[in-house]
Amino acid sequence: MELLSLHGISDESKVALLRALGFDCDGRNVLREGRPLVDPVVGESVTIDNMAILPGSTVVIVDNPLSVAAYLDEHGEDD
Repeated sequence: MELLSLHGISDESKVALLRALGFDCDGRNVLREGRPLVDPVVGESVTIDNMAILPGSTVVIVDNPLSVAAYLDEHGEDD
């Protein structure tokens, strides 16, 4: 799996990407069904500054190595 960084991408582009994937943003927090999205592994709110969108999916998590490792451990890596 190739990971691409979202750092350096404009906030407007990140929000457009989120909306294309069925999420929303209040200017800072990633929203799902109008509520802030919380990373299930680290318990942090996902923001446009710390979000990671896993390749080939619509999974949005915090860009924390622990969150990414937990996702890969649970769902495997198709490489």
